[in-house]
Amino acid sequence: MDKIISLTPPLTNEVVLGLSAGDRVSFNGVLYTARDAAHKRLVALLDEGKPLPFDIRGQVIYYVGPTPARPGRVIGSAGPTTSYRMDAYTPALIGQGLKGMIGKGNRGEEVLEALKQGKAVYFAAVGGAGALISRCIVSSEIIAYEDLGPEAIRRVEVRDFRVVVANDAHGGDLFEEGISRYGRM
Repeated sequence: MDKIISLTPPLTNEVVLGLSAGDRVSFNGVLYTARDAAHKRLVALLDEGKPLPFDIRGQVIYYVGPTPARPGRVIGSAGPTTSYRMDAYTPALIGQGLKGMIGKGNRGEEVLEALKQGKAVYFAAVGGAGALISRCIVSSEIIAYEDLGPEAIRRVEVRDFRVVVANDAHGGDLFEEGISRYGRM
């Protein structure tokens, strides 16, 4: 069985460059959540020369819009959303120091190039496993854009949140590798 790499953000260039497509990772520590509406606002702030609502350098954004928490729980179901929705905004955020993103599905060419240029990495989480993933989230607080409801930016603390490196900073692409390895001609 492959080893699981334990990571605690913020991530450094050295850590990111040590990851390869296919590596299994366990996150422990703080992640930020954001979806497309929040990303649009973040990039608008950058375009206006204004500061972001949190220091993005070295951080990891989880693409999720969690459901309301049940009584006694910190957060509701927290499954990944489709990542290409953030593709238009991702290169600008990587340019500001974002080091990782977690979502589902493959990314566009501009994002893949930004990962290499900015020494960043894209992790894939299991779609359809939102209830299980929510168990890894031990705290959650809205830090920006509360008016967006589930799409507000949250600071979440996670324990043993398992993901896989889908796209690394060297150009490795688990999606393409899978197609070439298992695809039909």
